[in-house]
Amino acid sequence: MSPKNEIKTLLISLLITISLLAGGVWWLKETIFANKNSSSTTQTPPEKPPEHESLETRFSAGEKLLISTEGTSAKQGGVNAFAAGDYQKAVTELESSLAGKKNDPEALIYLNNARIGNNKANTIAVIIPLGTNLDGSQEILRGVAQAQNSINQQGGINGVPVKILIANDDNDPEIAKKIALSLVEKPEVLGVIGHWSSDVTLATSSIYEEKKLVAISPISTSVEISSAGDYIFRTVPSDRLVGSVLSRYQINQLKKQKAAIFYHSKSNYSQSLKDQFTTALFGDGGTVTEFDLARPNLNAANDVQQATSQGAEVLILMTTRDTLDQALQIIQVNEGKLPILAGDGAYAPKILQIGRSDAVGMVVAIPWHILAHSQAEFVQTAENLWGGDINWRTAMSYDAMQALITALAKSPNPTRESVQQALASPDFTAPGAAGEIRFLPSGDRNQPIQLVTIKPGDRSGFGYDFVPILSE
Repeated sequence: MSPKNEIKTLLISLLITISLLAGGVWWLKETIFANKNSSSTTQTPPEKPPEHESLETRFSAGEKLLISTEGTSAKQGGVNAFAAGDYQKAVTELESSLAGKKNDPEALIYLNNARIGNNKANTIAVIIPLGTNLDGSQEILRGVAQAQNSINQQGGINGVPVKILIANDDNDPEIAKKIALSLVEKPEVLGVIGHWSSDVTLATSSIYEEKKLVAISPISTSVEISSAGDYIFRTVPSDRLVGSVLSRYQINQLKKQKAAIFYHSKSNYSQSLKDQFTTALFGDGGTVTEFDLARPNLNAANDVQQATSQGAEVLILMTTRDTLDQALQIIQVNEGKLPILAGDGAYAPKILQIGRSDAVGMVVAIPWHILAHSQAEFVQTAENLWGGDINWRTAMSYDAMQALITALAKSPNPTRESVQQALASPDFTAPGAAGEIRFLPSGDRNQPIQLVTIKPGDRSGFGYDFVPILSE
C-alpha cells in the first residue's frame, strides 16, 4: 500500500473514532435521526440486566422503565404509579412527561396502557434490541405507539383497546429465544412484532410456529424467513426483491456489468442479500467478485485497488451495523471514483456524517422514504405526534401493527389462530404507511423497493441527505 493510502486509511479510522466519541445531540431534520424535541440521542445503549436477574426485567407494559436514558421525573412517577395500580395517577404523570418531551414512544405506549388499566384489552408484544441499538429501538416503538394511539382513540378494535407489552432481547438469539418461550406461554398475547436481525428472527421462528403465535418482523429481510413457517410474516420486503432491484439499477441505469461486493460473512442478512444480488446480476449478464468486511486483516485501500484491477465497475456494500466502519473506509478510499450501491444496512447517519462528499451519489435500497410519501396521512400524523420526521423502520413497524390490528378486527373474539388465518387469507389487506399492506403466501411483504441517493442538503444537519430516486 502506498504511503498516501496508509495516511488516508489512518485518517479515516481517526475520523470514525472521533465521531463515536463525540456522540452528542442530533437535531432531527432527516428521516433517520431522533426527533428535535428529544433532549438527546446519544448512542450509548442502556446497560444489560445482569445474567442473574429474572427474564421479567426485560418486559414492561408500564410498570418499569426499559429506556432509562429517556426518563423524566414525571415519567418515572407515572411508572411508579402504574406499578402500584394507580392508573389515574399514571395517566396524569405520563401526560405531563409527554407534554415536555413528546418524542418519547415508550411514554406514549405506557400512557395508552395506563388508560386501559385492568380492563379487557387486545395485547400485542413488541420486541426491541434495546441493549445494542437504542435508536433502532425507538424507531420501532414510534411506529407501534402511533398505531396503538390511533386505534385506541377510535375506541379500540370492536370496542376493545390495544395494549402493548414491550420486551428487550438485545438482538441476542439466545435471549430472544427465552423471550419467545415466555411470550408463547402468555395467553393474553395475540401477536408479536419482532425481531430486529434476520439471525434472531430465524432463531425464534420455530417457537412461534410450534405454539401458533403470529410474529411479524418489520426489519428482518433474509430470504430464509420466507420458509420459516405459517405464523411468520414481515412487513419489510425480502432480500430477493432488493437484490433484483439493485442488479437492474446497475445494469440498466449505470450501464455497468462488473461488481465488487463487500459483505459481512457472519451475518445472515448480509449473506442473504449478497447471494440474492449475485444471482440476479448473473441472470442479468453481470459478474461479481467478493470481499469480506468482517475479516480481521481487512485493508480498504488494498481491497478497492484489487477490485479495480479485476475490472470492477461498481462497488456493492452489503454492510451491517457491526461493519459500518469498514464500509465507511471503502467509501472514503474510493473517493467517488466508482459508483456505490448498498442495502438498507448503509442507511445510517454515520454514512452522511463521515462519508460526506465521498458518499455523494451512493444509492441505497430501502423499503420506504418519507420524502416519497410526504402527503400521506401516516406522515402527517407522525409529524404532529413526534414533532418531526420518521424513517422506514418506523413506517414498517407501524405497518406491522396495522396488519395485526386489521387481523384482530376480523373476529369478535380473536384468537391466535384467527389472527394467522386472517393474515394468510389471499384477500387480506390493511391500511399502511404507503398504501395497502398485502402478504404473499410465504408471509413476505408484497411492496416495491424505494431507492435513495446521497446528495448535499441540510435536513440531516451534516450537510448531506438521503433523498428518494423517484423513477428509475
